[in-house]
Amino acid sequence: MNSWRSVEEFSAGYYGVCAGGGMLSAGATHLAITPLDVLKVNMQVNPIKYNGILSGFSTLCREEGAHALWRGWSGKLFGYGVQGGCKFGLYEYFKKIYGDLLIDQRKGVIFFLSSASAQIFADVALCPFEAVKVRVQTQSSFAKGLADGFPKLYANEGLRGFYKGLLPLWGRNLPFSMVMFTTFEHSVELIYHNIIQRKREDCSNAQQLSVTCLAGYAAGAVGTVISNPADNIVSSLYNKKAASIMQIVKNIGFSNLFTRSLPVRIAIVGPVVTLQWFFYDSIKVLTGLPTSGGMRRHPKDGELVGYEATP
Repeated sequence: MNSWRSVEEFSAGYYGVCAGGGMLSAGATHLAITPLDVLKVNMQVNPIKYNGILSGFSTLCREEGAHALWRGWSGKLFGYGVQGGCKFGLYEYFKKIYGDLLIDQRKGVIFFLSSASAQIFADVALCPFEAVKVRVQTQSSFAKGLADGFPKLYANEGLRGFYKGLLPLWGRNLPFSMVMFTTFEHSVELIYHNIIQRKREDCSNAQQLSVTCLAGYAAGAVGTVISNPADNIVSSLYNKKAASIMQIVKNIGFSNLFTRSLPVRIAIVGPVVTLQWFFYDSIKVLTGLPTSGGMRRHPKDGELVGYEATP
């Protein structure tokens, strides 16, 4: 594999590359889809006024100008950049830890535990940025961005204001992350084993990155459906549409939690997750690392085994 630099797997530099790659890929992709995110949040908070993708964009531009579509861009860039660094970097770390500890355990269990553990820390890092971002996107008079939004939120609600949405954020992102990473891992294995029918190391970089994109899109689509109810709750909670999660569920309706803003979320999340995995794995390839997917373990004799090509 051609690369301009070589990084030893499972070293401090390796986890640094994973964290840095996750930060750059997540921050850049979330920044790019800020207009869709602005529309999605407004559809969740005011579904009568913003009842479709095209009509919603038209309403926002007509009433507030085209610049309104980029409200909250700094929260997307920095908030999701920090979250992405924690999520991808810690996932690789926990996957190695759990893989060594739970040698006889099914791989799916290791993927679930690793992604859940990483996401817990990632959402703690994201939560303050998300609290400001949602208010900026739905309350035009609240603040222009993070610089004035952070001090205003702290002055109005104190430290609790930054983290009162942490539980529903976990409720949204934990299932999404667990399903997304696990779906990605199994999709990569399925593509190599059943479709390409070659080992990863026998494929070119372009072929490996193509596998990454296919698996990434599948992972994003499945994860979106699972996490949609909690995403609606997060938006409503931050905008004080109800005093409690149970009241929000009652107001929106249980079935509507799964369907409200789902088309626009699929339009957002599928391509975003695909691009995140593509950028993330491209950075890994450039540093001499294999693309993502699979388990590597240290057997008892200390020798490192390669990526598994079959179950």
